[in-house]
Amino acid sequence: MTPITEVEGRRVALSNLEKVLYPATGFTKGELLHYYASAADALLPHLRDRPASFLRYPDGPDGQRFFTKNVPPGTPEWVTTAEVPRSEGPARMVLVQDLASLMWAANLVTEFHTHQWVIAAPGEADRLVFDLDPGEPATIVQCCEVALWLRDRLAADGIEAYVKTSGAKGLHLLAAVRAASSQRASDYAKGLAVEAERALPRLVVHRMTRSLRPGKVFVDWSQNAARKTTATPYTLRARAEPTVSAPVTWAEVEECGAPEHLVIQASDMAARLRDLGDLMAPLLDTERAAALP
Repeated sequence: MTPITEVEGRRVALSNLEKVLYPATGFTKGELLHYYASAADALLPHLRDRPASFLRYPDGPDGQRFFTKNVPPGTPEWVTTAEVPRSEGPARMVLVQDLASLMWAANLVTEFHTHQWVIAAPGEADRLVFDLDPGEPATIVQCCEVALWLRDRLAADGIEAYVKTSGAKGLHLLAAVRAASSQRASDYAKGLAVEAERALPRLVVHRMTRSLRPGKVFVDWSQNAARKTTATPYTLRARAEPTVSAPVTWAEVEECGAPEHLVIQASDMAARLRDLGDLMAPLLDTERAAALP
């Protein structure tokens, strides 16, 4: 029998709570739901008003994984949905606006991925994003070097960058921007990726070509495209262990001497949120958003 719990006045079915999703650590679905409930105050503002794609992994990271962009069958009528323009025609997507919707979506066992724009202005970027992806034998340590270069380069243009782990092997840099089309944001980000490669030729590559990437950090600027999404701050990832795409301090980036220094799991997050708060809260302050040069 599926237990029904009440969340902010909504009835939410929570299933298979004892199911082990992460065999490497024994982390269960019940623990996943507890993580999302406890991180909700930090996570929800980054989800709100952004059409969400779900990377679902109901049998754990070793099982089948599939992206759900359209509203899933069986979505409760009280979950907010919105029509989103796409090149192949409009589609309806979920907006995770409140705790009840978050817990319903978390019960599907999902990574949350969001666009760099809000539903009121599709294709108008309010975020700039760089995905730093290391090619072996490079690791997150090399990503940190590149992140620091990008932070300083963005600062020279009056743009303040914030950083989080991808929850996989790399880092994500985000900044709040205003009055920029997704195309303009993409062009600017590509320009900086090319500049980074010129400045750090032994460390950086700006093209996705696999043969160029061993030992280097791929500065992926393409997620600024209107159709693309990036892992939302605080989402769990479908990895061997229950890692989180976790905001980190620039001091942690500067001091990172080994990959394990920036592996942050669900069990680490309560203390981090208590001690540090939401390190990406400034992204939500429209008055701090910068104009692209």
